[in-house]
Amino acid sequence: MKLNALMDNYGARADVKRVGRGMASGYGKTAGRGHKGQKARSGSRKQATFQGGQMPILRRFPKFGFNNPFAKEYATINLGDIEKFIASGKIDAKEVITVDSLLAAKIINRKMDGLKVLAKGEIKTAVNVVASKWSKAAEEAIVKAGGSIKNN
Repeated sequence: MKLNALMDNYGARADVKRVGRGMASGYGKTAGRGHKGQKARSGSRKQATFQGGQMPILRRFPKFGFNNPFAKEYATINLGDIEKFIASGKIDAKEVITVDSLLAAKIINRKMDGLKVLAKGEIKTAVNVVASKWSKAAEEAIVKAGGSIKNN
């Protein structure tokens, strides 16, 4: 092997397309742009959303709504679900139910801005819950079952 004999494999490197360098190159005269027209000129790129002069769909439909960047999003749990998870053994009724305990039991996926307890379903077991928010009906049901609910 000699250093002066080293070469790339055939087709590994494509020749540079030299446009506008005479008819023999195959890219002379119009340089591969065809004849006249908008696409033959410099700066001819249309917008990606251009629809041939018709009113674009982005402008045809009205804007509406509002997304509050400061809105808080809570992980919610129903009383019926708490009862179900206690029965299945995922939650220990003797321990305090918090966001972290629900996260550890893989009942919720992430912490979010806190925990909200809702009154859907029944609860018969006395549980102690620490949450950010709860409905009045949920609080009444927990207290009636002999448990307590506190703010974190």
